[in-house]
Amino acid sequence: MTGILYFFVIIFANMVGAISGMGGGVIIKPILDLIGRHSVAAISFYSSTAVFTMAIVSTFRQIKSGGIHLNMVRVLSVSGGAIVGGILGNVLFDYLLGYFGKGGSVQLVQIILTIITLVFAFLYSRYEWKSFHLHHLGWYIFCGIILGFLASLLGIGGGPINVSLLMLMFAMPIKEAAVYSICTILFSQFAKLTTIATTTGFLMYDLSMLFFVIPAAFLGGLLGAKISNILSPDKVTIVFQSVILVVLLINIYNGWLLLK
Repeated sequence: MTGILYFFVIIFANMVGAISGMGGGVIIKPILDLIGRHSVAAISFYSSTAVFTMAIVSTFRQIKSGGIHLNMVRVLSVSGGAIVGGILGNVLFDYLLGYFGKGGSVQLVQIILTIITLVFAFLYSRYEWKSFHLHHLGWYIFCGIILGFLASLLGIGGGPINVSLLMLMFAMPIKEAAVYSICTILFSQFAKLTTIATTTGFLMYDLSMLFFVIPAAFLGGLLGAKISNILSPDKVTIVFQSVILVVLLINIYNGWLLLK
């Protein structure tokens, strides 16, 4: 029953995540927290696996369709930074688990930071703050480190801050920022999963859940990439803002439950 529930949550989350460039984790993580069937570490692992699978499918579909022309030097610069940030984020996540000694406190830290990034992303997309038009590759690497770090630490795979920060720093249109965001998510989650594999390993998790997680992530990524090529930038913005508001409410509710 839990696997089937996860299956449908992940299909929807990854479809919306691929369209908006958020990655599905920003939806998967709080909903799985709300369901409450697994530990915070297990949920973070399932979310990262789902988002990594979606990012592979979505990136391949976007490149194949030719809808957005990617500057590969920029992609590799952001993604290289995301790998470093992803490793650092996972190291801090493990440290917090050890320091607090219980998942609830770490989950609350994740929720607070996620709410902050959601509010920033919504305000930026709603009020169209001035962009900086940065061009030096060093800024792309720096941006990737920040995004990879937050994606890995928060267990959300990417989130709305990816798209917003790319638009803010480099004045990208939202659909282009969404594609670069998915590429960044691909590399940051690869770094997170590699770090898990070389430290704690995967045997501490219920791996049978991956029979539901991976196919759902694959289907969600395919559907999202296909719909993304059809929608106009204005429609993508509406999807982006709508998801932010819904996920913001879920995170606030989850935080309230933890504080009760």
